This record gives sequence, structure tokens and C-alpha cells, in this order.
Amino acid sequence: MREFLLLTTNAEFSAENFLLTFIPLFVAIDAPGTLPLFIGLTQSLPEKVKRKLTVQAVLTALSIALVVMVAGKSLFSFLGITISDFRIAGGIILLLLAVKDLTQSGVDESKQPADPSSIGIVPLGIPLIIGPGSLTTILILGETYGWILTTLSILLNLAVAFLIFYFSGALERFIGPNGAKAIAKIASLLLAAIAVMMIRVGIQDIVTSGSK
Repeated sequence: MREFLLLTTNAEFSAENFLLTFIPLFVAIDAPGTLPLFIGLTQSLPEKVKRKLTVQAVLTALSIALVVMVAGKSLFSFLGITISDFRIAGGIILLLLAVKDLTQSGVDESKQPADPSSIGIVPLGIPLIIGPGSLTTILILGETYGWILTTLSILLNLAVAFLIFYFSGALERFIGPNGAKAIAKIASLLLAAIAVMMIRVGIQDIVTSGSK
């Protein structure tokens, strides 16, 4: 608990640091890129049900993100995992996800509209909004920039996701299916670059610490 308080109070607040926490998490969550999946899963549901599912999904994502942010480092200590280990593993996961998104032709057509009583939590809340990539990003950002800035970035990113999914019908009509696919591909390319950076920094940290 003491370590957690130190991380929150010692964080340096600045617009630059906030952007450095917001942007990677925005790319990792990739709400615009997830929009086609959301539309595919909810296409046969009434607008009122879609919006109810959006609230449920965002609350689920927020709960998971906060729990992992608070307890994740303690779990690492218990398992003997360093932040560099997790950074490399997370970077590999992000890279695989990005490559998959960049190479697949589009939304998986095998995904049919599901039972509205269950899809708000899984798969909408987790893993579509908060998945392995975003959880990895949250832990690393918390370690680097402090938990207060990271929490603000989580809240703002989930607010963006909420608005995108809540008004998914209007957004779908405005940008069209091709526009949503283009946004998803750009986000995946940025995600791949961030993944390579995470792997590089993780290896550098291990090499540096090993040479001391």
C-alpha cells in the first residue's frame, strides 16, 4: 500500500506526460477499430439494448482495469516477474494482435449476434475493450508515469469508447464500413510500432541491469 501511495504522489503532472499515457492506451484499447466488431455482435438488437450493453461493457472494462492496475505489481512480485519481463511479453502479445489485425481481411464473419444478456461483460467488456494488450499497457504506464495519470487516461479512454459504442449507429452511417476498417488498420499499425518499442525497451532494461 505504501508503495502504491508513493507511485501516485510522485508522478509528474504535465500535458506531455498525460498524452504519453493517453495515446498508447487509446491505441491499445482501439475503440474505433473495435467498432466493426461491436456492430457485428449487436446488429440485430434494438438501439435501447445496444446502449444498455455499452454501459455494462464499459463498467466491466473499468473494473478489470482498476483491479489489474492496483494488484498487478504485487502479483508480479509474488511470481518473481520483473516489469521488463512483462514489458517484453506484453510487447510480443501486442505485436501478434497487431499483425493479426493488419493481415486479416476484415471482421470475422463467423461472429453472429449473441445473447444480449451475456455479451456486455464477455466479449464486449473483456477482451474487446480491455484485453491483454491494454492491460499490459496500463501496468507499464502506471510504473512509468504513476497511477494518477494512468487512472485519468483509463477514465478518458473508456469515456471515448463509451461514446463510440453508445452512438455506434450514427457513427456507422457517418464513416461507413470502409471508414471503420481504415481506422482499424491505422490503429493496428501504430500498435505494432508501440509493441516493437516495448520489446526493445524491455531488452535494454534487462541488458542494462545485468551489466551492473
